[in-house]
Amino acid sequence: MATEGKVYLVGAGPGDPGLLTLRGREVLEKAEVVIYDYLANEEFLGYAPPGAELIYVGKKGGDHTLSQGGINDLLVEKGRKHLVVRLKGGDPFVFGRGGEEAQVLVRAGIPFEVVPGVSAAVAVPAYAGIPLSHRDHTPSMAFVTGHERADAQESKIEWEKIATGVGTLVFFMGVKNLPDIASNLMAHGRGPGTPVAVIRWGTTPLQQTVTGTLQDIVAKVRQARLKPPAIIVVGDVVALRKELNWFESRPLFGLNVVVTRAREQASDLKSQLLELGARCIEFPTIQIAPPPSWQPLDEAIENLDTYQWLIFTSVNGVRFFMERLYHAGLDVRRLAGSRVVAIGPRTAEVLAAHGVRADFMPGEYRAEAILEGLFQETVAGVNFLLPRAMVARDVLPDTLRQRGARIDVVPAYETVLPDERREEVLSLLKEGGIHCITFTSSSTVLNFLQMFSHVDVLPLLKRAAIACIGPVTAQTAREKGLEVSIMPRDYTIPGLVGALKDHFSGRGATGGPGA
Repeated sequence: MATEGKVYLVGAGPGDPGLLTLRGREVLEKAEVVIYDYLANEEFLGYAPPGAELIYVGKKGGDHTLSQGGINDLLVEKGRKHLVVRLKGGDPFVFGRGGEEAQVLVRAGIPFEVVPGVSAAVAVPAYAGIPLSHRDHTPSMAFVTGHERADAQESKIEWEKIATGVGTLVFFMGVKNLPDIASNLMAHGRGPGTPVAVIRWGTTPLQQTVTGTLQDIVAKVRQARLKPPAIIVVGDVVALRKELNWFESRPLFGLNVVVTRAREQASDLKSQLLELGARCIEFPTIQIAPPPSWQPLDEAIENLDTYQWLIFTSVNGVRFFMERLYHAGLDVRRLAGSRVVAIGPRTAEVLAAHGVRADFMPGEYRAEAILEGLFQETVAGVNFLLPRAMVARDVLPDTLRQRGARIDVVPAYETVLPDERREEVLSLLKEGGIHCITFTSSSTVLNFLQMFSHVDVLPLLKRAAIACIGPVTAQTAREKGLEVSIMPRDYTIPGLVGALKDHFSGRGATGGPGA
């Protein structure tokens, strides 16, 4: 605990987690208390240290978890003794009430620091393909609140000056007041045909953009049922969106994809899907845990010199094996004399990170292909070690034993069933709001169905495209009644992502379940 408190007013950016500044992440990583808003991406909370106090004070559509006065009091209370990060959407000093909160801290004698964030005023139009300035269109811009103080007796917005005196206007929090904004601008000389864009949830996979003119934008927004939070951009630069709309033109934009991998393994798949524009719904159906006992693995490591071959069929097998090797006071030199098999390139990469080069990797990343490669030489009388999940397919050890090999199968980890986000995913399935579900192993298929054993989920799954990483996973899915429509030729994460891209190509911007 800090002997003297301090408050960091941190801008979290407009929503895309990649837009958090390096300084913002740095102070989050040492925070003792994080006080965060509705518009601050909750992924950022993962940067806070374990045990940090996380306090939500968001305000959504008039529903205030805590009033501004209450937030001020909380900042003073926590800031006296702790390192506090006040995490705010966008930039804290751009319509973020950061100035008001800083004044409160000054009066209380509490040190503070402002960490600027990427403002929604700049980032959201950019993600909608709208440059705020352009030499051929405008030399000026202005940021304006679309929601003034409720207790203000008269508007502080000088409509007669900004209507025609500024080229590009960006309004914050103005969706509810859009009719007044449009009518005031036209009443003070802005042309009815002036292009307008209203952008909701900008910079996120949920981004939605409606364009029109001052004359018709209110009707178009009402027809699209666009709700806050949104940014309004007024000016000729909006017309450039037709040419520069990069974010919403990505191949998987608008798709809701469920990622069922264990959370610690989901990052590769998730990051590649996000890069293509998909919205990833993390729903881990597997949680990786140590086995009930380390004794079998520890005994195998103690007797490593008796094995001619080590077979690794997963990244987790490598990770836990290496952890126990180091725990025993040994290192990879203990593997000298043994040959190593990696089932695929990712497993081989993790081995290489530990200084171990795989002697064999099959062209097809499954157990049967390992057997085909091993049978190029005699296996009778050869000793194999297979550290793997406690429950897994037995085709590899059984076939090796049939050929006269001796193989010790030791549990390096086990997979357990988590219980999170189940009702959220079920609700989205019922609404038809999931376009694709990805399965990267037979366990993810079986656990997914087990997590929904209380309902008849199969009819709901027909509304989504089922994507499996390879034939073994696909076979398990089909045996359980699922219709598999996506499977890559290359049974890897990049291959799976490429297959999704091919499957949904040409579907249009909004896509659809199973499209």
